[in-house]
This record gives sequence, C-alpha cells and structure tokens, in this order.
Amino acid sequence: MKYICDAPGNRTWFRIETEAEAANESDTMQHAVEKYFRKERERAAHSYQPASTIFIEQEIGLNAHLQREMPLFLTLRNDDGTALATAMLPPRGREDPGFRPIIVGPRNTDPYTEHADAIRALAQHFRVALDRARCFPYRRD
Repeated sequence: MKYICDAPGNRTWFRIETEAEAANESDTMQHAVEKYFRKERERAAHSYQPASTIFIEQEIGLNAHLQREMPLFLTLRNDDGTALATAMLPPRGREDPGFRPIIVGPRNTDPYTEHADAIRALAQHFRVALDRARCFPYRRD
C-alpha cells in the first residue's frame, strides 16, 4: 500500500496497489473490492501498448500504465491499522463526470456516519467532490 494523506482522528488513507492487497481488503471489510480491482486492472492492461517488440521488454512500463489508467482503490486505516472504509476514485484522482466514485464501510455499510471528516480530507487532497449522495451506492432508509 502507498500512503496518500492523513485524516483527522489519527486515520490515514492508503492506495491499494496489488491484487493481494485488494483481496485482503475484501476479506477484512467483507465486501467485493477485490472483484472490482481485478476487473479494472484487466481493463487497464488491455489498453497497454508495449514500447518494445522484444518479448522480454514488453512489460516495461506496464505498472506505470496501470497506475495511470486504473481507478484509485483506497483504504482508510486507523493508527493501529484497522480498516475503516474503502474508496474507488477516478483514475489519477481527477474529477471525471462519467465516473461514479464509491465509498463503503465494512460489509458495505455507510462510512459517512463515522468517517465523514476523513472522507472530506480525501476529497480535499484530490480536489474532487465526494458527497454521500454520489459516492455511497446503497440506499439505507
């Protein structure tokens, strides 16, 4: 995981960078982020154009391409490493009207109840709107 930014209350946002990290997040949080991570990684990999035709050199630059083209998968952790929320933001964290960010808590619960201030910190870091109505996909009445 890669450090992204701090949030109030001794919490920190990290980027999920590997399938193993996504699998761990899915297990820990009891939701399907791993499925979405794999799907988006595969989509980004299909758009990769190797700079070389030499077989052994064809994956040079693939990881950088994936980092640029994949949505950002993020996890909010407290100071002891406990996972609190998971987010999927547009590639590079840039505003994209065609992309719907998703932020969920454990078992797809509403993270805004306990972590709205941490989500605001993430929104400020990337300069994107991350309001509940847009980012929390499950309606709870």
